[in-house]
Amino acid sequence: MLRHTLGAGAALAVAPLSAANRPGDDASPSQGPASTAPDEAPDASPRAEIRTRPIPSSGEPLPCVGLGTWRQFDVGPDAEARSALRDVLRTLVELGGSVVDASPMYGRAERVVGELSRELGLVDEIFGATKVWTRGREDGVEQMTRSMKLMRQRPMDLMQVHNLLDWRTHLDTLQTWKADGRVRYVGVTHYTTAAFDDLAAVLRERPVDFVQLPYSIATTRAEERLLPLAADRNVGVIVNRPFEGGSLFGRVEGAALPDWAASFDCESWAQFFLKYLLGHEAVTCVIPGTSDPEHARDNLRAGYGRLPDADTRERMRAALADL
Repeated sequence: MLRHTLGAGAALAVAPLSAANRPGDDASPSQGPASTAPDEAPDASPRAEIRTRPIPSSGEPLPCVGLGTWRQFDVGPDAEARSALRDVLRTLVELGGSVVDASPMYGRAERVVGELSRELGLVDEIFGATKVWTRGREDGVEQMTRSMKLMRQRPMDLMQVHNLLDWRTHLDTLQTWKADGRVRYVGVTHYTTAAFDDLAAVLRERPVDFVQLPYSIATTRAEERLLPLAADRNVGVIVNRPFEGGSLFGRVEGAALPDWAASFDCESWAQFFLKYLLGHEAVTCVIPGTSDPEHARDNLRAGYGRLPDADTRERMRAALADL
């Protein structure tokens, strides 16, 4: 079942990009100054321009830049905080994104995503991803059912086993649910490189649609084995912590973006970090987190235009190491 209106033949048009170099807020509660990306979308049909990647198990095109919600979306009824998050979700869809990743571990994030997407009329425009984070079949079923209700997803686009907790039990349930049409895709996740051996074992043992893992220009261990394994097993890759919790921006603070970044349509450090990841063909989607609409806009524009080739990606790593 496809609720979404993504075009399979999305163009790779070059859009005007932000020249801002700003602190990031990936998985971080602190906010830096907003990007100076223009208020207007690149043109009248931005959704046709964002780069998409096919989900390997189905061929469904998925926008390559999405949104993480850890910490940023764990808010109460505060009007100001919710207004900013509402604008983040609106910006996500306006610029062609759709993936929103949450978890019951993230406090109120699932509820906030569901409520705001309903207020905006965007429930059917969002590719909702969440997780099961408990032990036991019955508790897992109860938690997943609650998560689907909170995020207003019927069926759930993607349900993932969070940090591999009791993964065999939950994958048994989810494979039945997928066959029954209750979920569209099934995945597993972790946030540490120490778990890569375990993730690899799951990919070899079970037919999952997605693996979510930590990967950044500074932490490239995923390139050694997991990304090639995912490609070999037809498993989509969702990248978490692409900004290293925001610490990558501290490394480039005060540094000018290299002039040669323009060769792959990059005009901010956020885009530099994200385009490095998207330059690897095994990566399906990156999910930087933010509660700032302008940062969201800057992040999403990494999905526009050209991407770096292998030689340029090496040059990008060297440039960061030299700072």
